[in-house]
Amino acid sequence: MTYFSFAGGLRSAASLAVAAGALATAPVLAQHDHHKHQDHSAHTQAAAKPVVPQSARISVSDTPLVDQDGRNLKFKSDALGDRIVIVNFAYTTCTTVCPVVTASLAQVQGKLGARVGRDVGLVTVTVDPLRDTPTRLKAYAGSVGAGAGWTWLTGPKPQVDEVLKAFGAYTVNFLEHPPLVLVGDAKSGKWVRFYGLPTPDQLVNAVTELSAARVKAGTAG
Repeated sequence: MTYFSFAGGLRSAASLAVAAGALATAPVLAQHDHHKHQDHSAHTQAAAKPVVPQSARISVSDTPLVDQDGRNLKFKSDALGDRIVIVNFAYTTCTTVCPVVTASLAQVQGKLGARVGRDVGLVTVTVDPLRDTPTRLKAYAGSVGAGAGWTWLTGPKPQVDEVLKAFGAYTVNFLEHPPLVLVGDAKSGKWVRFYGLPTPDQLVNAVTELSAARVKAGTAG
């Protein structure tokens, strides 16, 4: 199986463009070639729109999934837990919006520092579970500098689809998945949804606001 490395290339806008261009000319699955135009168009149009956070109602369950280390996890109890979490959706062969969003989350990881893995979690769910095996996700996660506290999830397609549907991220053709990032308090069930390309500061601010709401409600810790 071929892996695409983004090592070092997701840390600046210029290198992102180089990485995306290189990947666009690399051999990929026939299905990706067939839908390349549709994929680029859908993501580009969404990315061009202003990003405004909106409140969202999310209902998740303990769907069994697998992380990048091959561990079996329950989505609600293990992947989310009682933390404040940032959840996004991607696939490892994407050459358009997914690498940009992933790069933003890598910056968020740096801004939040030791909080990631403690009271804040980053969760990336693949929209292409048939190809994104745990090994493949781990290689991709390593290439973007994902550290402890950033969970990458895959699993049998029906289970992954269940999670995608819960967040409004499911599409029949995964290449057309909506560019979504959600920030939520898994304990209180309060979520905000960003459609498009939120900045790292927008995501960090959302985490800060949810943390402050916990303190005000007396549910921090």
